[in-house]
Amino acid sequence: MNNLIEIQNQIEQLQKQAHEIRTQEFDKVVQEILVKMTAYGITLKDLDAVKGRSRKGSSSATKPAAAKYRGPNGETWSGRGLTPRWLTALLSQGQTKEQFSIND
Repeated sequence: MNNLIEIQNQIEQLQKQAHEIRTQEFDKVVQEILVKMTAYGITLKDLDAVKGRSRKGSSSATKPAAAKYRGPNGETWSGRGLTPRWLTALLSQGQTKEQFSIND
């Protein structure tokens, strides 16, 4: 059975793979978007207008969660979602999450 550190290492490896795939496909996707924008006459102003609309008819946009942890290089994490790589690496070195807690 895998332990937590092994699973976190697997997550880190998969995140690296995802980043590499994104990097490889980025230019192609941008070109596809530009072709469609040209075909439909979409401008950046149009995109900004759509971006300003809220989803599902909600009248207020969701705020991002406040940071609860700060890394040695100024990285932050809200404590939600996957543990970021910088914190996973520090935890594997024997440090604790509480050492990076932001005290308000």
